[in-house]
Amino acid sequence: MTDSPPGRRRAPSMTPDQRRAMIVAAALPLVAEHGTAVSTAQLARAAGIGEATIFRAFGDKDALLDACVAEALRPDNALDAIAEIPLDLPLEERLAEAARELDAHLQRMGTVIGALHATGRRAERPPPSDAAADLRARSTNATVDALAALMEPDAADLRLPVEQLAAVLLTQLFSRHRPIAGGELGVEEHVDLFLNGARA
Repeated sequence: MTDSPPGRRRAPSMTPDQRRAMIVAAALPLVAEHGTAVSTAQLARAAGIGEATIFRAFGDKDALLDACVAEALRPDNALDAIAEIPLDLPLEERLAEAARELDAHLQRMGTVIGALHATGRRAERPPPSDAAADLRARSTNATVDALAALMEPDAADLRLPVEQLAAVLLTQLFSRHRPIAGGELGVEEHVDLFLNGARA
């Protein structure tokens, strides 16, 4: 007796949160490239699902774009990398590694949000909700805590508390890509200026 051909294997089932996370991960590169011009058909193809699944998971395209922005704002990957930086490295090396990770995160975030703004999302969307503001505040606080932990082994040699210095460094890194006279400073130059000041 011959075996019957095997049936089509179904994809593993996902919880609603897992499905939404999978869709957002597939959508982010397209949102970064096309902004609001990306179609739900493109997003569905990228995720390997039907368009109806997007609407079941998010309700509408705007809700999916909101989820993409929230994901782009999350600093989790950068914070995980910062937590792995050895504390026995010299302080300047520790901070330079952290600054590179945060700079990459900020560039990814800027690419997604910039693409959406360039395609009209700024004008269409309502003001940020309290939940969005809370997410940003928690992300900022977690990043400051991670930088402060990197500075802690050298706290006795620093002029200000590590939490205060971490907030200053983060503010400095946030402004790194803004146009300035004389050209953009590199990450290492920012860290050197932060630690050693402006005097030669």
